Amino acid sequence: MNSYYQNFWIRDWQHKDRPGAAQVISNVLAEYGLSWQPTEADRDVIEVETAYLESGGEFWVVEFQGKIVGTAAYYPIARGEQAVEIRKMYLLPEFRGQGLGRYLLQHLEQAIAKKGFKEIWIETASVLSEAVVLYEKHGYQPASGVETARCDLVYVKPL
Repeated sequence: MNSYYQNFWIRDWQHKDRPGAAQVISNVLAEYGLSWQPTEADRDVIEVETAYLESGGEFWVVEFQGKIVGTAAYYPIARGEQAVEIRKMYLLPEFRGQGLGRYLLQHLEQAIAKKGFKEIWIETASVLSEAVVLYEKHGYQPASGVETARCDLVYVKPL
């Protein structure tokens, strides 16, 4: 990825990012009463290289003044038609409301389309209300087949 949005640097994953990315995701989950699950739903953050990079996906971190403040990622999935799932799109609370989530979503969609994928799936939890609004505003349609235990919503968008 490697681009700027306002004072934020959005860049590709580096091995040294694991602790910072895990901390952001863990903090946001806790904010909404959801648990960090490093051996289940969040195992992909512990194993970014195999879960994302080696499977044809991407994992980005968002930096502000040298500190990781957000994440965004996707990887190919078996369901749907030539589909990917957007995952781990999290921003610390003090960095929300500045258009950064919208920017990340649009750039994820562009990167996914450029690789020739046809559908984007997203699983989320209804308590993540800002995320739900963002996805619905950008054309994601409710679907069925939630696969992640802590999630209760699934969306799909054709490209």
